[in-house]
Amino acid sequence: QVQLVESGGGLVQAGGSLRLSCAASGRPFSINVMGWYRQAPGKQRDLVATMTRGGGTNYTDSVKGRFTISRDNAKNTVDLQMNSLKPEDTAVYYCAAGPYCSVSGCTDWGTGTLVTVSS
Repeated sequence: QVQLVESGGGLVQAGGSLRLSCAASGRPFSINVMGWYRQAPGKQRDLVATMTRGGGTNYTDSVKGRFTISRDNAKNTVDLQMNSLKPEDTAVYYCAAGPYCSVSGCTDWGTGTLVTVSS
């Protein structure tokens, strides 16, 4: 099993930026895909962005051009740089990882970090 620990959430004004980080431990050699999902209040958890070990990326349409996912395979970390934040980006953000990931999730999850964007 893989353990994932997120950091970097917080409160920011609309138009601002935040950077989320996630570190994997345990059996990181089993990870092909790492990424970020989010769950807004009263909504289901949805994909934000994922990245394969080879560098392939997948973003949800609403964050394209504003968010950038990056990954360090040697350190088993994945970051999410979030720019031009909007109030609708407010959610708990979860780091996820696994041999594969779908729009609904991956096999391993972090505990989440709250991002609040004020208008």
